[in-house]
Amino acid sequence: MSEYIHNILELLERSAERFPDRPAFGDPDKDITFRELVRKARAVGELLSKDVAIESPVAFYLEKSVDAVTAMFGAVYAGGFYSFIDVRQPAARAQKVVDVLEPAVLITDEENAGKAAELAFSGKRILLKDLLAQAEESLQKNNKMTGVSEDPAASEEKAEGAQGLEERQPLPAVLDGIRRNMPDTAPLYVNFTSGSTGTPKGVAVCHRSVIEFIAHFVPLFHITEEDVMGNQAPFDFDVSVKDIYSGLYTGAKVQIIPREYFSNPTQLMDYLCGKKTTVLIWAVSAMCFVSIMNALDYRTPGTVRAVGFSGEVMPIKQLNVWKKYLPDAMYVNLYGPTEITCNCTYYVLDPQKEYGLEEIIPAGIAFENEKVFLLNEENQEVDPSDTASEGEICVGGTCVALGYYRDPERTDAAFVQNPLNDRYPERIYRTGDIGRYDAKGNLIYVSRKDFQIKHLGHRIELGEVEADTMARDGVSRACCIYDAKKKRLILFYTGERERKDLEKELREVLPPFMVPNKTIRLESMPLNKNGKIDRHALEAIYQAPAAR
Repeated sequence: MSEYIHNILELLERSAERFPDRPAFGDPDKDITFRELVRKARAVGELLSKDVAIESPVAFYLEKSVDAVTAMFGAVYAGGFYSFIDVRQPAARAQKVVDVLEPAVLITDEENAGKAAELAFSGKRILLKDLLAQAEESLQKNNKMTGVSEDPAASEEKAEGAQGLEERQPLPAVLDGIRRNMPDTAPLYVNFTSGSTGTPKGVAVCHRSVIEFIAHFVPLFHITEEDVMGNQAPFDFDVSVKDIYSGLYTGAKVQIIPREYFSNPTQLMDYLCGKKTTVLIWAVSAMCFVSIMNALDYRTPGTVRAVGFSGEVMPIKQLNVWKKYLPDAMYVNLYGPTEITCNCTYYVLDPQKEYGLEEIIPAGIAFENEKVFLLNEENQEVDPSDTASEGEICVGGTCVALGYYRDPERTDAAFVQNPLNDRYPERIYRTGDIGRYDAKGNLIYVSRKDFQIKHLGHRIELGEVEADTMARDGVSRACCIYDAKKKRLILFYTGERERKDLEKELREVLPPFMVPNKTIRLESMPLNKNGKIDRHALEAIYQAPAAR
């Protein structure tokens, strides 16, 4: 990429110039070409610009789809940023997200309009189909005024690449003004993660961070315009960022896989095979679903040539299933929290090596233009040649997020001055993950520093589970621990509340991946010498035969 790109939309427009009639995104119902995506997203942008201030949020309360993508980029054309809200989480948690965002506009669909109507905020609710219909009507009106033909054949009269998209479809004046006044540090999206106080944290990521990351991510996977990205992750999960913007960067097609397909292995495999997917950048939990359900035995998507996985430690047993059916594919372990724009390190697995069941796959080495290092408890850097010492994984560079949206206190606690640098401001993100180096200089993920864990591909603050539990009537104290080996959330509580009744209510207020797998009621919490809840004592209670 020779020219300077300062806005994600320039990647979209560049691919539309190069591949106007190539499909950009697809779902089970439709495809949309790059040309049409630009055309429709701009029209949506003009409409939204009347309500959306520059660098302000547009919330999306719907499932991912081609139409959702069109509106998403429309929000960016309008000068705003997008934030997808998980429609499957309880209404109380969704409300907390809306309270943080305070969006001027919330876009929903007919399926979720009822739940969206229950969310309290002062902005405008818009049905996706109405927004797109209004945008199309506006386009038709403009075309009649300018005499532009809607016949696709008319565009074929021009020589391939002889005329740029901007000459064929000038950027409307209002959108041009927005573009000129929006820097590359403007937020592109906000994704929400768990918060220890019970309030979700909205990670704000800017255009520059995504542009820089994708420029180095794409070459790693050798992605080109010939590829089909099999998009697994929902758009509120940053794994999807790698699919969406790899497609925009290269001209590859992003094939959206509906969430429900990941509960129907035969439907999923038929879809992957039918769409001839070539690259899968998936959460570990999604890969394990496929291998555990013997989906690859039913049908193998032989066109897949590269697989990236992230979110938690990949079980070797499940990895070996994938390698058995797709032995020639490239496999890459990706590591990094949402706060540093998807990933900060990668490790390409050796195709000739048989990985043992107890072996740990390294988190690997830093992506180009990202600074990854370990700090010990004295804030001193761990030497990469020191394989015996551990430290907190810290990350610097343009990949680092802007911070937590409307949350300066938690931002200042995690996004800090590099303690190794007293010469000039250098902002880093302290991940809270503990790591070490192996003999080859690869980063190895060890554990969490605090009580934040990775469970089913999601980062969870155990404190949020505790806060929501203690908010229930009849609960006096609560403490949650995690059995990493068996991947189980264990909740302890005190109070008169009946266990089954509490479990039922928690299922109504917590997203499925945060619902405790086991709940244990205690007469009193064990305390350590400092008067704090003794988590080691709770672990012993959980491990006791009576608790099984």
